[in-house]
Amino acid sequence: MTYWCEKAWLPEGVVAGVLVRVGDDGRIAEVSTSDQPPLGAYRLNGIVLPGFANAHSHAFHRALRGRTHADGGTFWTWRQAMYQLAARLTPDSYLKLATAVFAEMAVAGISCVGEFHYLHHGPGGTPYADPNEMGHVLREAAATAGIRITLLDTCYVAGGIGTELEGTQLRFSDGDATRWAARVSELKSDAVMRVGAAIHSVRGVPREQLADVAAVGGPLHVHLSEQPAENEACLAAYGMTPTALLAEAGVLSPRTTAVHATHLTEHDRALLGGSTTTACFCPTTEADLADGIGPARELVDAGSPLSLGSDQHVVIDPLVETRALEHGERLRTGQRGRFSPDELLAAATAAGHACLGWPGAGRIAVGAPADLVAVGLDSIRTAGSRPEQVLLTANSSDVDAVIVDGRVVATGGRHATLGEVGPLLADVMGELWQS
Repeated sequence: MTYWCEKAWLPEGVVAGVLVRVGDDGRIAEVSTSDQPPLGAYRLNGIVLPGFANAHSHAFHRALRGRTHADGGTFWTWRQAMYQLAARLTPDSYLKLATAVFAEMAVAGISCVGEFHYLHHGPGGTPYADPNEMGHVLREAAATAGIRITLLDTCYVAGGIGTELEGTQLRFSDGDATRWAARVSELKSDAVMRVGAAIHSVRGVPREQLADVAAVGGPLHVHLSEQPAENEACLAAYGMTPTALLAEAGVLSPRTTAVHATHLTEHDRALLGGSTTTACFCPTTEADLADGIGPARELVDAGSPLSLGSDQHVVIDPLVETRALEHGERLRTGQRGRFSPDELLAAATAAGHACLGWPGAGRIAVGAPADLVAVGLDSIRTAGSRPEQVLLTANSSDVDAVIVDGRVVATGGRHATLGEVGPLLADVMGELWQS
């Protein structure tokens, strides 16, 4: 298959009339230029970007959208609603929900998702006949939606520092890191899925077990300093910040991603940057939960690559998420242009794919997966926008076509095989909230 792009954002910048030839393996075999589309080429209008990477997702949280705002509250009261939802899910309902959520990602231009997966077991923590049943469900959902997934299987063995698990949390736990690792060892990577690991947080994994989780191969992710209360509890228990605790345990490294990284000291930033640990910001979730605005520019300047995620999916829109990153920096500092367009694109694409274990993805270049996202330049939002500033003007409604591994997965906001995604979501939400 050959795609002709009216304009394409290549590593060297925006270029007009770009031909992308895809090999039988779904990777880009050739990139060239042509003033007109050759006979038989698939035309992509507007500006074509690499596929977006959603580096941090909890698929089941999508069912909370629009249901947690009436009474205000805090992150901690929101968490109780999340537990109530988690208690309802079965493998069958989770498959329906995750398929619809990943399809929503696909039509928005996301070609790869990092699923921070901790809903492992049945009610009361009883394992399913296949202890990895819920992980297999997530892989099947991603395959059906036509996107790649990194399953960040999450170790979650404590209810807080020095606190036992209770209630729905029991579904998340294998008992300890050793038993968690034994279960994860049965999961296998393939063309659709990479297997990675995650430390839920310093609240969810005791100090003495952190190194055991880090010893498991593949990408390693961890929730870090999302809330001041986490920092306060860690300081009280261990006499150090969560970042320092992770550094002590050997968790920080180029294969590690610190999710949120909101409430950091200067020393924390130096530890993360010095270890080239990636930082994953989730701006719309961090705003929705009143988490705060993290020091994105300072982390990048210290040496941390920056990626983006949609976390609890208050929106699934990588263009909005990218814009929110820059706007958060402006609100925090009173300065404009904290990130260049090229830096914003890298955070939304290449850096996210890299931290999920798909190196080379997120670029329109020979050898990369043929992930292409055509964004219209003639909508009410984007008309008049310079192509290289479309990240600051467009939203997912402007995504006209999405290609993943050389295959068309969505056009005009409609999934190529699943059709309209809204009814899929409405159907599964009705089932979950009526039961």
